[in-house]
Amino acid sequence: MKVVKWMLIVVVGLVAVFLVGAMLITPTYKVERGIVINAPAKKIYPLVADPKAWKRWSIWDQREPNMKVAYSGAPAGQGAKWAWESKDGKGSMEFTAAEPDKSLRYLLTFIDMGTTSTGAFTFRPEGNGTRVSWTNEGDMGGNPMMRWFAPFMEKMIGPDFDGGLANLKALAEKS
Repeated sequence: MKVVKWMLIVVVGLVAVFLVGAMLITPTYKVERGIVINAPAKKIYPLVADPKAWKRWSIWDQREPNMKVAYSGAPAGQGAKWAWESKDGKGSMEFTAAEPDKSLRYLLTFIDMGTTSTGAFTFRPEGNGTRVSWTNEGDMGGNPMMRWFAPFMEKMIGPDFDGGLANLKALAEKS
């Protein structure tokens, strides 16, 4: 009986540490990456603003080439939407604002996780090329389990941004 009582105390203690710890963690995160591409923004922007063009450079499309994707809304820029279903879950993305060759804002939803985030691509002249910056920020909300993800988002999606931007650079710099 003492062993059961001791185990119950340990389990309750661990749950309390998990819940209190989660409430001490900020639920917000921001991931930002950038790269200089030796091409004008007018050549890079269409590769980002057209959801169908993402298949040519997105790390996620390369990682899972058989994911199901459905496009809707505008063909590119503001109002362009797409939804996907993959082995890792379901999600959708919509471009919410667009300023051709300058910026593109989006809303990203992960349906299975019940989370949304916002992000942007910005295109600024730098030297003989264009600095492309990609940001994503969100709030994991009050769910204790989801809050534990916030401090790790940089390490979870940052490398994917780096890989995608490297692919975008290679594609845009082709003659």
